[in-house]
Amino acid sequence: MLDMWRLLLLLIVIIGIGCRSRPFLMNGAMNVNGDMKMSGNMNTSMKTDNTASRLVSVMIPPGGFSACQQSGKVAIVDIDGILINKNISGLGSMGENPVALFREKLDALRVDPLVKAVVLRINSPGGGVTATDIMSRDLIRFREDTNVPVIACLMDVGAGGAYYLAAHSDTIIAHPTSIVGGIGVILNVYNMEDTLGQFNIASAPIKAGDQIDIASPERAMDQTERATLQRIADSFHARFIAHVKSVRSLSAEHEENFEGGILTGTDALQSGLVDTVGYLDDAIALARKRSNLAVDSPVVMFRRDNDRAYSQFDVTPNTPFSLLPIKMPGLDRSSLPTFLYLWQPDPSYLTTAGG
Repeated sequence: MLDMWRLLLLLIVIIGIGCRSRPFLMNGAMNVNGDMKMSGNMNTSMKTDNTASRLVSVMIPPGGFSACQQSGKVAIVDIDGILINKNISGLGSMGENPVALFREKLDALRVDPLVKAVVLRINSPGGGVTATDIMSRDLIRFREDTNVPVIACLMDVGAGGAYYLAAHSDTIIAHPTSIVGGIGVILNVYNMEDTLGQFNIASAPIKAGDQIDIASPERAMDQTERATLQRIADSFHARFIAHVKSVRSLSAEHEENFEGGILTGTDALQSGLVDTVGYLDDAIALARKRSNLAVDSPVVMFRRDNDRAYSQFDVTPNTPFSLLPIKMPGLDRSSLPTFLYLWQPDPSYLTTAGG
């Protein structure tokens, strides 16, 4: 009987450790009547890294390789949501860092000799200037190192930094109804001095260097400070334009697309921002053709073991979350300021991207 109670105590400790941040409570009396016998071996394993695993190749749809399919496969790399260089956490979210996840996927593709072509499935309005620049550099290096054809397929949105990334693929396919473009830069700055004053909140910073708090929401900017930020935005905008021009053949008549405007996928084709209009199935078919794969060659996605993948459209849940239903723009000072390559019609993007 003593051994039985020791075993129960051990199980309680193991469960309590596994729950970590969740308290393990037992109320009331616990009675065990009669004899309890246990035989065999009991193995307990626990993940200590937020249930995350290394990326693994998942067949879409689920299945195995046939003998005729061993020659190669197409990999879909999904790029969704705001592209920022920090973990995106929330209820039900995987809490991934989009920049880190993209590099991890490219690294997994590099070491898989059966991956003969890649489809970037992009559904994003863009993100941070530096984040998207890092991702684009990683994609350029991947193409140089592997010579694997890369097809970008723009879904609902491929704008801002997402288009910046797509531009470095071999071919860009957009849906007829995709929103494309957003070749511009934005920095969200707020002046909340009067609003704070209404609540008798006065800023009293201790600082050395007159412009060390430039773009602070606690006071208005002067013209010199505004000019400084405008020069930075202009330089990032020029970098974006230079990148697009280096990989896309655009006529002078279409340079109005460099002013941050957006187009439908059909209009983007006429303007030279994309190569063809089609669907994800067309992108996969083109990837197979470019890599001389059979028309029924397998399609895979790289996912963690707690991230489902039942079709080509499955998205990794990666959603920001706040305890407050509304965030006051400008008060997330720890995340500001951030220059963004971002098409931004939705105010919720302000706090999601830290802009």
